[in-house]
Amino acid sequence: MFYSPFHIMVKPIGPVCNLHCDYCYYLNKDELYPGTRDFRMSYELLEEFTQQYIEYQPGPVVPFCWQGGEPTLLGLDFFRRAIEVQEKFLPPGWHITNSLQTNGTLLTGEWCEFLRENNFLVGLSLDGPDDLHNLYRHTKNGSETFSQVMSGLHLLQKHKVEYNVLCVVSKANVQHPVELYRFFRENGVKYIQFIPLVEFSREGEVTHRSIAGEEYGQFLIAVFNQWIVNGLGEISIQIFDECISVWAGLGANLCIFAPTCGRAMVMEHNGDVYSCDHFVFPPYKLGNIKDQELIDIVNSEKQVKFGQQKKEALPECCRSCKVRFICNGGCPKNRLLRSADGRNLNYLCAGYKRFFSYIDPYMRGIVEMLKNQQPLELIKKKVLSIHKTIWSSVGRNDLCPCGSGKKYKKCCQPLVELWK
Repeated sequence: MFYSPFHIMVKPIGPVCNLHCDYCYYLNKDELYPGTRDFRMSYELLEEFTQQYIEYQPGPVVPFCWQGGEPTLLGLDFFRRAIEVQEKFLPPGWHITNSLQTNGTLLTGEWCEFLRENNFLVGLSLDGPDDLHNLYRHTKNGSETFSQVMSGLHLLQKHKVEYNVLCVVSKANVQHPVELYRFFRENGVKYIQFIPLVEFSREGEVTHRSIAGEEYGQFLIAVFNQWIVNGLGEISIQIFDECISVWAGLGANLCIFAPTCGRAMVMEHNGDVYSCDHFVFPPYKLGNIKDQELIDIVNSEKQVKFGQQKKEALPECCRSCKVRFICNGGCPKNRLLRSADGRNLNYLCAGYKRFFSYIDPYMRGIVEMLKNQQPLELIKKKVLSIHKTIWSSVGRNDLCPCGSGKKYKKCCQPLVELWK
């Protein structure tokens, strides 16, 4: 029987973490399990999940994703067992991939040897230089974490572990796009995800740490311009790669830019499955794999409706928007604004619209060259030519080409020298 692909993010130690980052949206999930002291996933559940997850995938590649909390708190023995169980149930000719999200503070040489030998992709949380990173990412007693994370980064590099950096874009660093980009480049980081922070208080208000849509758009444009002149073909930035894929007609790989969602769920330490990592709340609990078959949970009417709601609830202004083909309304968790037709609009809408509009000529140029199978050096020359055309003749009092609506001298002019 053929099964449609789906993805389960596994939380094998629930919300338990050795850090207490200000913006973490998962630390309070222990409230879902009052009285629970041990959040470690049992080996019995690990085996049950692994068997079902492999069985109901179309293959031949089965992706496992481990997050937390902080999954390295489980220790190496848990993940050694996970590899053994995967091999036990893997059909001939199939292949397993594993990814692990970590804050990096507990990594050791032994950990990194295991990760490299078993071809793990590691996502490392790092928000930039020490003064930017430490503002929101600290231990439970308030101690700084930058030096520990950088030690983890250097261990990953030393042991040649495949990794990418996840940088949360918050009020702490959104005004420092060039500094952030250069910091990562100078530290040998080749794969970067910039994740916009939109968080809510218990009262439902957007917090002071969150960024506005316009700020995120300006941030992305500044990073993009730096990448164009010093990084294209050498550094991979997730949202830029996603744009190339969509402009090329290959569709979105990220759920936030897909027309619908619902095929990426999360499983807690005890087998509870929820609709999405950002919707781990009682109304979005789908079931438990100890009581139901995983495939029945994944294909349940409740989850199908959850996924379709993203498209069905799209505001009219989004349906007619020129960048809908890439945006598709963004992640439903960020639909906080009220549109003219009374539907919920993405909080980052203005930033997405501005960024996607700005990069259109660049994307068209890149895709044209790729379709014609042009070498990287010619693609770079083409893109730099587009860049020069857009920026070289701008006068101080002209409207800024970034689309902000401000005069060039009061917008991007101070940054242009940094982009050269």
